[in-house]
Formats: sequence, structure tokens, C-alpha cells
Amino acid sequence: MGITQISDAKSWEVDVINSDIPVFVDFWAEWCGPCRMVGPVVEELAADYDGKVKFVKVNVDEANELASKYNVFSIPTLILLNKGEIVSQQVGAASKESYKNMIDRALA
Repeated sequence: MGITQISDAKSWEVDVINSDIPVFVDFWAEWCGPCRMVGPVVEELAADYDGKVKFVKVNVDEANELASKYNVFSIPTLILLNKGEIVSQQVGAASKESYKNMIDRALA
């Protein structure tokens, strides 16, 4: 399934809000060092949870309105949504384990 890049509200609506499985969202930017550290971890998670969780990346420089709507003031911010509702959120880089715990709690 891989990771979907989202840069507009229409894609967000289709890929995130209307998703029938939980969605793990990585709000990031090209210039953000911690975001670059988190990127490979998110790719590993996307492989680990293929078919169970959808993974999307939102570049805050390209999708400022989405970042504002979800009160993303620092990046990376990782949000897990289920049926369009936020079920978990992590601000700042964290370990793969902490992201797995976030996801596993939502799937339980």
C-alpha cells in the first residue's frame, strides 16, 4: 500500500476522513531534521501494518490549511485517526515502539 502524499483538502477527505481503516498521519516538512529521522520509521511501520492501517504524509509547507485545522504547531506531529476522529497524537520525534503502541491501542 505504501505511503500516500496529501497536499489538499479533497485528498484529505477521500484518503483520511472517509477511510474504512485507521489512518496514521505524518505532518512534516522538507527542512525539518527530526522529520527526516521519523520518515524511515514511518516507512517501516507502513510495511508492518500493510492492509491494517493507511499511512499518509502531509507536507505542512504545501498543506498549510490542513496543518492549521489540526493545530499542528510543531513538526513532526503524528496523528492517528479512526473514522475521521483523532484517537492518538504524538508531537516530536519518538521511537518506533511508541508509534507501534499508538497504532496497536487503536487497533485493539
